[in-house]
Amino acid sequence: MGGPVSVRVLGIDPGLAAVGWGVVDLDGARIVYRGHGCFKTSSSDDACERLAQIRDQLIAVIAEYGPSEAAMESLFFSRNVTSALGVAEARGVIRLTCRDAGLSMSEYGPMDVKKAATGSGRSGKEEVQAFVKLVLGLSAIPKPDHAADALAVALCHCQGRAVRSALVDTPRSGRL
Repeated sequence: MGGPVSVRVLGIDPGLAAVGWGVVDLDGARIVYRGHGCFKTSSSDDACERLAQIRDQLIAVIAEYGPSEAAMESLFFSRNVTSALGVAEARGVIRLTCRDAGLSMSEYGPMDVKKAATGSGRSGKEEVQAFVKLVLGLSAIPKPDHAADALAVALCHCQGRAVRSALVDTPRSGRL
């Protein structure tokens, strides 16, 4: 049997105004930080231009870091329908861009990401950010918040991936 294969994960915090991204490697049980950032669009641009900017900037991040998988925070219900529609359109562009790059896409709800980070789905943003900083061995909490959120999504994906992998690798006794 060969050793564990390193997997590079692109975490994404979607939005129309700002898209956070973070890249980590899962190497066996070890998680290694690779990079993070956020790209923003201007509300003075029309929607098509903003979506094209998201696509183009995401293509550049994928080209630079070469992830093998992507994970994105899922859309949660919003009271502001106009804002939710813009985020939904951005998510569609993100999904298509990742698909075109050959990346599988997993999605995690905000409560799932918080629970993976802190053990509680009701944790505050500060607790999740402190977890990201600690696990990745960073000297400071990643900024802006969207980038820290994207790294939390990537870590959630790594945690879920490790659990799924352990379940597949665990021998079964055959008993019911």
